[in-house]
Amino acid sequence: MRSDRLLSLLLILQARGSAVAPEVARELEVSVRTVYRDVEALSAAGVPVWTEQGRGGGIRLMPGYRTDMTGLTAAESRALVAMSGRAVPDDLGMGSALASAVHKLVAAVPPSHRSAAEAARARVLVDHAGWYRRTPSAPALEVVQEAVWAQRRLLLDYRHGDGTEESVTVDPYGLVAKTGVWYLVGSTGTGEDHHERMWRVDRVNTAVALDEPATEPDGLDLAAVWERLRQRIERPRGLVPVEVVVRIKPDVLDMVLRVTAARRFLAPDETDPTPPGMPPAATDPAATHADRTTDSDGWIRMTLCFRGEMGAVAALLAFGGDAEIVHPPSARRLMAQTARAALARHTGEEPA
Repeated sequence: MRSDRLLSLLLILQARGSAVAPEVARELEVSVRTVYRDVEALSAAGVPVWTEQGRGGGIRLMPGYRTDMTGLTAAESRALVAMSGRAVPDDLGMGSALASAVHKLVAAVPPSHRSAAEAARARVLVDHAGWYRRTPSAPALEVVQEAVWAQRRLLLDYRHGDGTEESVTVDPYGLVAKTGVWYLVGSTGTGEDHHERMWRVDRVNTAVALDEPATEPDGLDLAAVWERLRQRIERPRGLVPVEVVVRIKPDVLDMVLRVTAARRFLAPDETDPTPPGMPPAATDPAATHADRTTDSDGWIRMTLCFRGEMGAVAALLAFGGDAEIVHPPSARRLMAQTARAALARHTGEEPA
């Protein structure tokens, strides 16, 4: 809309004092001729703006002229600009709107705070993608997103991770972006058959927005629903947490803690809350670090809480002789049996 473009032009000039027409045209994605027409429109509306020809010329705004858009503190301005990463808005088709909003934000803050906002934009980058993985494409995201905004039910043709497929009608609650992957959060069924669920949008083969209003619980809190679903996945029912005493070669300690995090109840920074059913001493971050000792050979001895003994074996086996299970004996035996079976498979010898 032209009104949005005029405001964007005004705020660009307010932030910089002056600008050359080709530069403004690129930012607003219009022609240079359109920029000059917009300058004339602003001038006709009483905005003190003019153009100067020749070297050093351009579009200028009278010094000291400001729109009435203030109230943000320096910290608020810095936080808003710093967290305006482009990946998520681009996925939702909001990249240009975000860039325009940031321009308006920076221009609107008082001059004394503007340098802090500009520094945040230049020195903070938010990258939502995980390491060593390609961000999956999600062709159905546009349809799903529109249904979420319009609060319409969705009919999904969905492919599960094991390859099975299902057709399901969903009441969408919202979208969640996690490490570059989009998830649709919603529910299926009614009454006793009502279930909160999540669906990876990149696994949606087709999505159709139905001409039916979506239903949602009163006082819906998307973050709370997501947390329940996340814990359901990360802490499956019936899985008994196991404390495992391990010895780790110092050179690989950090890598062991990072790589094994997905199979442990403690995150890489050891700050996850205590899992249900576990005694505080087993998962308290301070306790976990307090029991870290150094053996006479320099190896690190510590206790980690895994998702079952096989989880410990699967996580530590990748480090070969650089990691050792000390206790419990059953986990140590399982590690030895698994290692012998792998050796036999690769050498053709029968396991002892």
